[in-house]
Amino acid sequence: MTNSTDNKPSRISLETRIGWIGTGVMGLSMCNHVLSKGYGVTLYNRTKSKAQPLLDEGARWAETPRAVAEQSNVVFTMVGFPQDVREVYFGESGILAGSKPGTILVDMTTTSPSLAQEIYQMAASKSVQAIDAPVSGGDVGARAGTLSIMVGGNEEVVETITPLLEIMGKQIVHQGGAGTGQHAKMCNQIVIASTMIGVCECLLYGHKAGLDLETMLRSITKGAAACWALDNTAPRILKRNFDPGFFVEHFIKDMSIALDEAQRLNIALPGLALVHQLYLALKAQGHGKLGTQSLMLALEEFSNTVVKP
Repeated sequence: MTNSTDNKPSRISLETRIGWIGTGVMGLSMCNHVLSKGYGVTLYNRTKSKAQPLLDEGARWAETPRAVAEQSNVVFTMVGFPQDVREVYFGESGILAGSKPGTILVDMTTTSPSLAQEIYQMAASKSVQAIDAPVSGGDVGARAGTLSIMVGGNEEVVETITPLLEIMGKQIVHQGGAGTGQHAKMCNQIVIASTMIGVCECLLYGHKAGLDLETMLRSITKGAAACWALDNTAPRILKRNFDPGFFVEHFIKDMSIALDEAQRLNIALPGLALVHQLYLALKAQGHGKLGTQSLMLALEEFSNTVVKP
């Protein structure tokens, strides 16, 4: 799919060879959408068994990220932490070691804007294109193919890759140059952090006030408080379902990135700092592998009560 003369990306087609690295809670569904459209996919995951559903559907296995890149025109990454991104891209067996001129690299992990810029610059030195494209929508959006995707990087490359992004998401917005997708994701996470504590506290208050919580939610989800978190996480909390749509430990990572960026920008984000501390308490209680809605467990501990519908 590349033009060997100028290394510019050409049109995406079913002949485009796709690479995928990271098949966790969200990555598995996202990759499956691409695979289901008929694209050939070569993939790698640290734990091969977690990729088995995709292998059963026809994806090919590679032993390293480098091997994925060597067999692909476009490589997507959806891993956990910035150190994972760094290893996957810059390691001895990493993506950049195997990328050919004209390859497009798409990091959909939420990571630091500075790392996105570093990947962009290192890729450019090899005549490889890189964009940052973090997502919002959680496991629900990943399964439904309705994610919001925030994209940073070269406009021409973003236009080229958009048909693939549209398989995974409904809202694809180019934010600007390298790293701006990650900055936009930080804005998203700041809102989610404050919203999540509001959802949990409203349920805690309603419970102690003796309200029927499902009846209460029927009212407030249709008023000014209406939001995605109320619609999607409040019902899970009422069912005591704290399974991860998004891991607590990953959310702590995101908030830490945002707070570091806030310090660099010389701004105060006291609301985010408070929620960050509450999630650190939740992790200290042993709940780092639960979903973000499990913040309720920390608040219940503070108030010595358990919220039930």
